[in-house]
Amino acid sequence: MSDSPLHLLLGDEELLIDRAIAKIVAAVRARSGAGTDLPVTRLRAGDASPPELAELLSPSLFAEDRVVILESAGEAGKDAAALILDAAGAVPDGVTLAVVHNGGGRAKAMVGGLRSCGAVEHDCAAPAKAGDRAAWVRAFVHKEFQAVDVRVASAVEQLVIESVGSDLRELAAACSQLVADTGGKIDAAAVRRYYSGKAEITGFDVAEKAVTGDTAGALEALRWAMHRGVAHVLLADALADAVHTIARVGSAGRGDPFALASGLGMPPWKVKKAQAQARAWAPASIGTALGVVAALNADVKGAAADPDYALEYAVRTVAQLAG
Repeated sequence: MSDSPLHLLLGDEELLIDRAIAKIVAAVRARSGAGTDLPVTRLRAGDASPPELAELLSPSLFAEDRVVILESAGEAGKDAAALILDAAGAVPDGVTLAVVHNGGGRAKAMVGGLRSCGAVEHDCAAPAKAGDRAAWVRAFVHKEFQAVDVRVASAVEQLVIESVGSDLRELAAACSQLVADTGGKIDAAAVRRYYSGKAEITGFDVAEKAVTGDTAGALEALRWAMHRGVAHVLLADALADAVHTIARVGSAGRGDPFALASGLGMPPWKVKKAQAQARAWAPASIGTALGVVAALNADVKGAAADPDYALEYAVRTVAQLAG
């Protein structure tokens, strides 16, 4: 790998891309002895004109070692893509070429061409299926601790993810900080001490707690969501959707969720969930809650002087109406 002049960084996870580039550059520096004097050029493939790319990828007079990193190669134009593949087929002496490609774009075919040229491939992609991401993130956290010879229980690794979120940069920083702060002795208490609260709270998390009557949980989730920058409108919309869903499903009766789904325009799982939630709601309470979320819609779009307060009031009121 270290001696290869051609690399394909496939995916769009920025942390993995940056780490792969750092390893490539470090390997060339070690091989060439250039140290920090090694020229490293990093630019978007689509931003350079064909003449600029031709000059960049042409042999130098003395074949000095240098690294050329072409980013966003999937968006390169036809001429630029052809030049990159030509250079990849015979990388000039002294040049190490690293091509960053997300696997799609108008130059999607470049991936196959680079593979045919013998590029060393670096996996920098998250799983395509959302359902596979949880296990993938979990494996990432495990490797972060493993890389520094720290053993952490699987339940504690999961707690790190729940507390920090699934962003790889934030997770990597958290793992490194936990190791530094605890001397490598990381348990659940340490994670809670440094990372209390929930990460990546969404409006739907807030709404679900509210419509099930969990006032304290809904307000805590709301504060975390606002702290992490979730838009007021999204929080209001999620709460309104939850209340309207209960109202519609509750009025439809206790029929089979699969039979009701088509008429309600909802997936069966959502109908079934709302049926369970609706049992805790009286018709009069649902009517009041519908008024609350209608007022909130106007409040977060400029009617209220303090949208934070309007959201907290609405969430608290809906949660108290439940049951």
